[in-house]
Amino acid sequence: MEILQLRDDFIKLGQALKAAGYAENGVEAKMAITEGLVKVNGETELRRGRKLYENDIVSYEGKELKIVK
Repeated sequence: MEILQLRDDFIKLGQALKAAGYAENGVEAKMAITEGLVKVNGETELRRGRKLYENDIVSYEGKELKIVK
């Protein structure tokens, strides 16, 4: 499981995918999310603007990303 350190109180899902290197750019992140390939805390998430907070876990292509403060 990879770790993503928050700089603020939250990060948006699309930004988190880019920051973790799961998506090369915003378009790629948006496509993955709208195609239902990304899960947050075990549930499929279709909003790229979904705010992620401490202890949220993002799953994509068999990889997991934990959000920490």
